[in-house]
Amino acid sequence: MAARISKAFATAAEEERPTFVAYITAGFPSPDQTVDILLELERGGVDVVELGIPFTDPLADGPTIQEAHLVALQQGTDIELCLDMVAQARARGLKIPVLFMGYYNPIMQFGEQTLVTRCAEAGVDGYIVVDLPPEEAQSFRGLCAAAGLSYIPLITPSTSEARIRRLVAIGDSFVYVVSRSGVTGARASLDTQLPALLGRIQKYTDMPLAVGFGVSTHEHFADVGSMADGVVIGSQFITAMRGAAAGQAAQAARAYAEEVSGRAAGGGRRAQALAKHASDTARDTSDPQALLPDRFGEFGGQYVPEALYDCVAELERAYAACRDDPAFWDEFRGFYAFMGRPSPLHAADRLTAAWGGARVFLKREDLCHTGSHKLNNAIGQALVAKRLGKTRIIAETGAGQHGVATATICAKLGMQCIVYMGSEDMRRQALNVFRIRMLGAQVVPATTGSCTLKDAVNEAMRDGVTNVATTHYLVGSAIGPHPFPTMVRDFQRAIGCETKEQMLALTGRLPDAVVACVGGGSNSIGMFHPFIGDAGVQLVGAEAAGDGVDTDKHSATISAGTLGV
Repeated sequence: MAARISKAFATAAEEERPTFVAYITAGFPSPDQTVDILLELERGGVDVVELGIPFTDPLADGPTIQEAHLVALQQGTDIELCLDMVAQARARGLKIPVLFMGYYNPIMQFGEQTLVTRCAEAGVDGYIVVDLPPEEAQSFRGLCAAAGLSYIPLITPSTSEARIRRLVAIGDSFVYVVSRSGVTGARASLDTQLPALLGRIQKYTDMPLAVGFGVSTHEHFADVGSMADGVVIGSQFITAMRGAAAGQAAQAARAYAEEVSGRAAGGGRRAQALAKHASDTARDTSDPQALLPDRFGEFGGQYVPEALYDCVAELERAYAACRDDPAFWDEFRGFYAFMGRPSPLHAADRLTAAWGGARVFLKREDLCHTGSHKLNNAIGQALVAKRLGKTRIIAETGAGQHGVATATICAKLGMQCIVYMGSEDMRRQALNVFRIRMLGAQVVPATTGSCTLKDAVNEAMRDGVTNVATTHYLVGSAIGPHPFPTMVRDFQRAIGCETKEQMLALTGRLPDAVVACVGGGSNSIGMFHPFIGDAGVQLVGAEAAGDGVDTDKHSATISAGTLGV
């Protein structure tokens, strides 16, 4: 409960030492060892445990914790088992607070209300949800508060003053401070800007601040502990347990906890009293507002790690300014000759005769430069990125068309380009890999998971988190956090606008139906959008049925999938 967490920080403060917060992944190295690990961590001097809920796509985590998630999932670790682990540990005498830490999708699938109720019963004290910013967390936070569970905000070096003010306002026990940009993992050195970051936060709150990301040695622990109320260690616990003898993970975790905190040598207290840090920035009193609608019915929003939140907010501001600027659209349309726009619309007479029904017209996006519609969006986003002063473009690609389009516009504009592609897709699409490299871009293989598009997206997102200041992630599909789906729609709607004009010119009327393939959605959203207000035009999306939607080998996610993040 929130009270138990606050008491842990208060006790450590009275003992003149930093609160020790340890992260472990539930079910790693095996589910039957997790309860023992929790108990041994308490005996080793840990004050608070973050119990990671295994997830297939831990975007904010580095390779060490990614691997731990995969191992735990392979052994069947799910939320139900995590709840049972905590309940067993409590029954065996565990007294320290336990926080569930993870990503929102498993919480959504389990059910927010059900999970909060079950957590309170099992003895879970609160949550750290990596990709659930407060704008998306109102329902979940309300349920937590009603059950007495804590909701811990995360603040990163890239978090703006306005955002810090909002984040600390929703905290009720402590604030998790990410010491540096990037993903989790042990580091050789710590960020020298940490005192300034702590000073920025302390302008807005007196809550304890616990610092994590990169802490791995006793020297790190003592250094961070001299500046912050608490110290968080995660990846190095995973490393210590991975190197332990069979069945000895709990003992290895305790030994490392005692060593890194200094307790094993009889130490652990601060050399001098903890002081507040100065800040040379003024308090922020602004009230940021959304500039563009961020929902498509029940879909949309911004489910992103906190390190990326201000980045996507900056992108929204930049795109809102571009969208209202006629000069921007003049610049965009100035590339039409380079793109091969407008693409032709022609009557498919033989196909019409073969089907024996409606007249069929084909919108020939395959005749655009690079061989698909992907260049429309790539050019639009690259122009927005230039206005933001970004010099580095990253992208994900599956079949390779988006990668080729992104590499093409980067070559045209003189921007650095890195394309992430699943290693299996690289093998299958070797020609497009050759084209991307020929255009001067770097192709980075994604070698985790299924080694396909999903894994390339994850790797690109991790790159974006790490290189926020210089990098724009050029998303190619109608996916991801707002404003990406809106941008993709607006840059691709040239397809539907041209089709409308061309049909009127060729037939004197609008079509009865518009049909588009639906995968990532960039083609269909661009084709459909200009026709949404035309009641007489039926819009038909065609998904890939594979071996049939009654099998597990299809891509018909809208027809046969489930809602998720």
